[in-house]
Amino acid sequence: MKEKDFIQTIKTILNSGYIGDDCAYLKDLGIVVTQDSLVEDIHFKRDFATPYQIGYKSAMVNISDVCASGAEPKYLTAALSLPENITKEFVEEFYKGMKDACGNIEIVGGDITGSDKIFISITAIGKTAGRRISSRKNAKPGQKIVVSGPHGAGAAGLTELLSGKRVGKFIKAHLMPEAQLEFSKKISSNIQEDYAMMDTSDGLMDALSQIAEASGVLLDIDFNKIPYDKEIEKFENYKDLILFGGEDYQLVAALTDPQDFTVIGEVKEGRGVKIGQKIYTKDEVEKHLFNHFEEKK
Repeated sequence: MKEKDFIQTIKTILNSGYIGDDCAYLKDLGIVVTQDSLVEDIHFKRDFATPYQIGYKSAMVNISDVCASGAEPKYLTAALSLPENITKEFVEEFYKGMKDACGNIEIVGGDITGSDKIFISITAIGKTAGRRISSRKNAKPGQKIVVSGPHGAGAAGLTELLSGKRVGKFIKAHLMPEAQLEFSKKISSNIQEDYAMMDTSDGLMDALSQIAEASGVLLDIDFNKIPYDKEIEKFENYKDLILFGGEDYQLVAALTDPQDFTVIGEVKEGRGVKIGQKIYTKDEVEKHLFNHFEEKK
């Protein structure tokens, strides 16, 4: 089974209306909550990243989920499971990375246990006051699809790491992504209608497909309008990196008023994601998604 199949099974058993988006919106408490886990040799490698970079990214990926909800990131907790060979210096650098990623977001607790590899579990809490919270099920025909920034750099960085390269702007983009705080705030603080928004941590096409599937619509995308670093064209499969690569942590949203954002497409009647003349179904998109470090497992 795939991750999304397990999530659907859990959602069915729990019969919970909170499960479906990356953050659970607890309206009665005025917060959103999200949790992500990172596992050594699956989500990161110590050969590829410093302890500081691992800590930085561990925090940032959760901050990104809160941004995708439209809430204001406020607090994080971190649970670490560490093998015996981990040093005090590793923990110090890890938390320095987390702290720098958080900025004004406060790390308020967590847990440390032993294990055979490094396991990291981060919980992030966002404040919803003054913000309209998104859901991937809110896209409607007639809305425009907008993105916060370029795609493909994170996947290009992973490609370079796997080929033996250790420095470069794409590698930095992969190891130290930036959550789109201002893009999220600009939308959620001003919008007057329900809207869909997700981050593109698992790929632009994954986010588009999930919004299309949850909303029961077709997202008609113009590839030529998707922003990306032109140097990515040096990779033979650069279009796949842009569409399916993941690890960019940009935001994609469906809005009636696109303001001054970058518009890459439109919401229409139908189902799936249309690129050029091809319509990708949910299953077709999932077949294309990158499985990080699969060959190393």
